Amino acid sequence: MTIFNILDILGTIAFVISGSLSAMNRKLDLFGIFIIAFVTSIGGGTIRDILIGNTPVSWMQNTTTMYLIGGVTVFSIIFRNKLDYLKGSIFLFDTIGLGVFTIVGVETGINAELEPIVSIALGATTGCFGGVIRDILCNEIPVLFRKEIYATASIAGGICFMVLYSFDLDQNITYISTALLIILIRLLVVKYKISLPLFTTANKDLTN
Repeated sequence: MTIFNILDILGTIAFVISGSLSAMNRKLDLFGIFIIAFVTSIGGGTIRDILIGNTPVSWMQNTTTMYLIGGVTVFSIIFRNKLDYLKGSIFLFDTIGLGVFTIVGVETGINAELEPIVSIALGATTGCFGGVIRDILCNEIPVLFRKEIYATASIAGGICFMVLYSFDLDQNITYISTALLIILIRLLVVKYKISLPLFTTANKDLTN
């Protein structure tokens, strides 16, 4: 069990809880909760693996992931009221998942000997796209495409990872620094309502 594996497990758990709570808040049935939890936790990693030609994708090669997702989903359902006491629980677990899975994606790109910019893009893909699929299935505009800073935090974390990696620092320092930076950015932008600028056309009525 390497640190990389531990991070993958932690990210999966965080996104399963995020997906489960999101599904329950929308009053989906038991099957719907499991589906949303599943796609939230494996969506980004699946897209990443397909992009780099790593097939069958990771969760198909390691079925322990599926058991983990099922177990954590059941845990989230049973303890849903206790989890709800955590202020902004969906935001909390989504942010943890974003930070951890960004690291997993960037390191996957490095291990595949890809260019730094591609590795950073893989980190953002791994961290963000599970949430994109979750929001689409829950009939919401994905947080990635709204004014809230989400992918930008992941990209900043990916750049941080690559810089620290280039200095050949201790692996734990690189992991922890990257995750903390992403989580800190997410907390600050929400607390102070920082957002990227919005743009629209002069003619807002596009139906004509």
